[in-house]
Amino acid sequence: MPSTVRLTRRTALRAGLVALAGATAGSGCQSPAASRAPLREGRLTTEYWPGYQPRWQLALPEGATATVLALHGYGGDAGSWFEPPVAQAVAQRLGVAVAAVDGGNGYWHERADGTDTGTMVLEDLLPTLEKAGAPVGRVGLTGFSMGGYGALLLACRLPTERVLGVAAVSAALFFTADEAAIGAFDGEVDFARHDIFDRVETLRKVPVWLACGDDDSFAATNRALAQQLPDAVTEFDAGGHTRAYLDAHWQRGMGFLRDQLPAR
Repeated sequence: MPSTVRLTRRTALRAGLVALAGATAGSGCQSPAASRAPLREGRLTTEYWPGYQPRWQLALPEGATATVLALHGYGGDAGSWFEPPVAQAVAQRLGVAVAAVDGGNGYWHERADGTDTGTMVLEDLLPTLEKAGAPVGRVGLTGFSMGGYGALLLACRLPTERVLGVAAVSAALFFTADEAAIGAFDGEVDFARHDIFDRVETLRKVPVWLACGDDDSFAATNRALAQQLPDAVTEFDAGGHTRAYLDAHWQRGMGFLRDQLPAR
């Protein structure tokens, strides 16, 4: 399992997204700069990560009516989605804001070490994004691996009417605490408190899109979740827990979220 998680580290993410960024930003007749949403960034002051001020970044196209929170995988940070400028290009093309924040490696929930990056996102990041001009009345959530798990988890913590939808790629889901990646939870009690499979009733109330490769170690758990979410849109196809799989699927997940907005 540790070798699977390492594939989501920041350096691999950024390297793998170079081609995707070039293809997205270079489409059409606009210059690459013109086809990217303006980027804003800053640091959070938060009690949920003692001793650290996480960096946040926001791609905010003109006229955006919703914001998608992009949660990074293990070893990543806010820049995982913005360096190269993939999120800026996708935000501009779809007309939705895309935001990210440093989340550490704590799997986006309260931890024994005093961090709680999930609550940080909801209580500190969202107000900060609103002050920066982002529309946060409707919020989409997306993520890869650890971030996919976090997207599903945080979608259950917001009022369902506020959740635009969830788009998770290769979500790091586990059937039991014993199967979980080392460090993902602080034991069986922590696992039970944050088990996605105990939140199925809530997830049935929001639009969900799931993608996972057949050779991914998380394929079985993703398929099991999909079986309990009959209205979920799924892409279970060839591929593994790799950079290439994320590159090939994430933009479709973002398109799914954009499609949940009322037609203009």
